[in-house]
Amino acid sequence: MPFALSRSLVSLALFAASLASAQAEEKVLNLYSARHYQTDEALYSGFTRKTGITVKRIEGKEDELLERIRNEGANSPADVLLTVDAARLAAAHEMGLLAPVKSALLERRIPAHLRTSDWFSFSLRARVIIYAKGVVNPDQIRNYSDLADPRLRGKVCSRSGSHPYNLSLMASIIAHQGEVKAEEWAKGVVANFARAPKGGDTDQIRAVAAGECAVAVSNTYYLARLMRSNKAEDRQTMERIGVVWPDQKGSGAHINVSGGGVLKTAPHQEAAVQFLEYLASDEAQRYFADGNNEWPVVPGVKLANPALEALGKFKADSLPVGSLAMYRAKAQVIFDRAGYR
Repeated sequence: MPFALSRSLVSLALFAASLASAQAEEKVLNLYSARHYQTDEALYSGFTRKTGITVKRIEGKEDELLERIRNEGANSPADVLLTVDAARLAAAHEMGLLAPVKSALLERRIPAHLRTSDWFSFSLRARVIIYAKGVVNPDQIRNYSDLADPRLRGKVCSRSGSHPYNLSLMASIIAHQGEVKAEEWAKGVVANFARAPKGGDTDQIRAVAAGECAVAVSNTYYLARLMRSNKAEDRQTMERIGVVWPDQKGSGAHINVSGGGVLKTAPHQEAAVQFLEYLASDEAQRYFADGNNEWPVVPGVKLANPALEALGKFKADSLPVGSLAMYRAKAQVIFDRAGYR
């Protein structure tokens, strides 16, 4: 072989190897997210600014993303799954989609009851009781158990019992009180319905303000969003309702989490762990709170959210998030038997 040709082949081989190496070392993170908030853009840009890793994301509904990851199998490009509610994160675990993560930083910053071996909570919403001012005495609804009190007959609004928010609440009741009492509670709440369950949390808030019912349950995220709204309709809604932090003398208010984990098949495992660690940083925790009305999971992070400040301090349930997953299926069975559709 002529020397010039040989040298050309060697150069070509070196170029190909260099290209392959560059592709292998590409600084990218593939994120599958069920969080549909524009404020999360600050999370992604902040991570890229600190690490040089570009976030490429696919957004979709929770169940659709889980099914997509499962169908993609070993060829899935997904590195990290982000979603809302412990029940959905538990579903990803049960489907065998998540990889165990060992991170001293995550273990140090995220309280033990807000993480499992393969997924982590990064923000909180609390499930509170709302009531119509002048119609219901707030002293009569200090606990979730009071929602089943016959004095509230025909006064309770709710979203579907099959929604993950309500399933997580029921799972916490089962964990604290057992299945028998949990079912008694569910039947009592159903007996108090003002109408069949429908709509989302914001719809329940508006229904209470409009007099369609007098009591409902909502995640604080939705309340804070209305509190920060500039719309006259939203301000009027908030003027007509009051908020009760439930079970403050007992186990505390039920909390709902937003979180994520690294996929077993993640092609960029190191970047994926870095991303989770970034979400636990003070900077990212403030984005969750100030930008999207969620409480940080990391203690001591300073906030600048007037709505969260107005809602005040509260005692949160410290039940491990893994326990919510344990009773998720049983929660649905109990709701079905109680007619909580």
